Amino acid sequence: MAHHSDDTKEMDIRSLSSSQHQVQNFPYIHKVGLPPKQNLFNEFKTTVKETFFADDPLRHFKDQPKSRKFILGLQAIFPILRWVRNYNFSKFRGDLIAGLTIASLCIPQDIGYAKLANLEPQYGLYSSFVPPLVYSFMGSSRDIAIGPVAVVSLLLGTMLQNEIDSSENAAEYLRLAFTATFFAGITQATLGFLRLGFLIDFLSHAAVVGFMGGAAITIALQQLKGFLGIKKFTKKTDIVSVLHSVFGSANHGWNWQTIVIGSSFLAFLLFAKYIGKKNKKLFWVSAIAPLISVVLSTFFVYVTHAEKQGVQIVRHIDKGINPPSIDKIYFTGDNLLKGFRIGVVAGMIALTEAVAIGRTFASMKDYQLDGNKEMVALGVMNVVGSITSCYVTTGSFSRSAVNYMAGCQTAVSNIIMSIVVFLTLEFLTPLFKYTPNAILSSIIISAVIGLIDFEAAILIWKIDKFDFIACMGAFFGVVFASVETGLLIAVSISFAKILLQVTRPRTAILGRIPRTNVYRNIQQYPEATKVPGVLIVRVDSAIYFSNSNYIRERILRWLTDEEEQLKASCLPKIQFLIVEMSPVTDIDTSGIHALEELYRSLQKRDVQLVLANPGRAVIDKLHASSFADLIGEDKILLTVADAVVTCAPQAGEEV
Repeated sequence: MAHHSDDTKEMDIRSLSSSQHQVQNFPYIHKVGLPPKQNLFNEFKTTVKETFFADDPLRHFKDQPKSRKFILGLQAIFPILRWVRNYNFSKFRGDLIAGLTIASLCIPQDIGYAKLANLEPQYGLYSSFVPPLVYSFMGSSRDIAIGPVAVVSLLLGTMLQNEIDSSENAAEYLRLAFTATFFAGITQATLGFLRLGFLIDFLSHAAVVGFMGGAAITIALQQLKGFLGIKKFTKKTDIVSVLHSVFGSANHGWNWQTIVIGSSFLAFLLFAKYIGKKNKKLFWVSAIAPLISVVLSTFFVYVTHAEKQGVQIVRHIDKGINPPSIDKIYFTGDNLLKGFRIGVVAGMIALTEAVAIGRTFASMKDYQLDGNKEMVALGVMNVVGSITSCYVTTGSFSRSAVNYMAGCQTAVSNIIMSIVVFLTLEFLTPLFKYTPNAILSSIIISAVIGLIDFEAAILIWKIDKFDFIACMGAFFGVVFASVETGLLIAVSISFAKILLQVTRPRTAILGRIPRTNVYRNIQQYPEATKVPGVLIVRVDSAIYFSNSNYIRERILRWLTDEEEQLKASCLPKIQFLIVEMSPVTDIDTSGIHALEELYRSLQKRDVQLVLANPGRAVIDKLHASSFADLIGEDKILLTVADAVVTCAPQAGEEV
């Protein structure tokens, strides 16, 4: 028995040694695994859930009693109910200081921004009273400060002016403004409710940088009317028309007293902003500088009676809080369609700005911001605003930055700001009677200068030249044509980039890194060597109807070019084409058809097609279409190294 046992052990050792020898000489080839079949409905449901409900918004409601679900539902709609229980005096102190600080900044800005939208000054103040209160209850950002902003005010004013002249028919213009605000809110809330927030991401960062920069210059140029004291000024916003209007009235239209007031206070505002940037602890200097400027300039005009010397002043701001305006919104007729069109555009731009600001400060404080909830909150805020005499409001970057630096803790800072605006509307509006228009122009110019981001434009140039074209296209479109044209160019170029990337995906020839089984792009790794008789191509995109023919033709061109080089060098021809499919996340019927055509073209050239590492979705469709049977399952392998060993065993052994 012992002798038999020793013989068995000896045979096992010989067998093991033999198998090891076989593995060394003939490495094990890994085939691509076919995933288990899944229920088609469940798979479709999973895809839809991942597309529209990736954050699983109902996860908090699972396994909860009905009473708890009701509370959680209320907290989802009104996030204030979630954190108000833990609110304390320490947080209130931070919010109080922040609220008072942004109120001092927003009041003079609101009066100026209302003029930018061709509305009476009180409508700017109305828009910083009701909307911030609504957002405080429904918004999820702790830092965003709500109110009118320069870019949206200009966009709204320009688009409304194209439909109705504000000076000839002020009542109809105001009604259209409220209608546009209503539909801006409906658009925002709908996008959030249907979880379609990803649509705003189609406006690329580069396009936004260019659009904002162009809008800032346009806004600043528009302020030359008040800054120089010009009475007759062009309604157009392009730089040529504005400069023609400015210099055309140089001899008789400029008012030197107005220029002195505007220039001196603009210098003061820019100096205050410089101090705030230089020393972060002195942020409050730049925040209260606009209010100080308004107070001092108003006092100066009142004492000297400068209005009698041609200095234009505000003259009148209606006293009292927001009157209802639901009866002024158009719900029928041509103006309904006009308001809808303007509202959708203004709402999308406002949404883009607010979400970008919210995400920026959320990342700085390390908390999560629910983009879809934000959209619903902003939408409801603007719908309520439209029925309470407000125009389109959103998150303001300058105010939000001040809010953040002032130490805000929660959305209560917006409530504090609203209360201050309420007190201003009730008691202080008569004090603004002698406020010169030049000071409002100076405040707006100093505020929008920060929207011109030279550093971002330079970085875009360094990173992606096509992005830079999008940036400059949006910029010059706004400056030389109009805000709408610039926006259209920005969106068009962003879409064009997506289409180019989808229809013209990258492909690369791979070679083996010396002394490894790793295959990489030979242009990125010049030391990588090609395998004799084998061409390895990688496709860096999903294969869809939009790019399938291009990919097939590009692979055949790679093959033709390679064969010509080999023929010129008297080297062996290509026998195998390996397509590395790791980056191919999906394939459709057009893609399968393109692979079939590629296979037939290769057969005519006596070249065998081999696929390496197709993903789960791709291998499923290759089997469902019978393409796997067409080329043979032994031609679909796990790695490029496995495919090379199969095609050229001698090359696979030379590591």
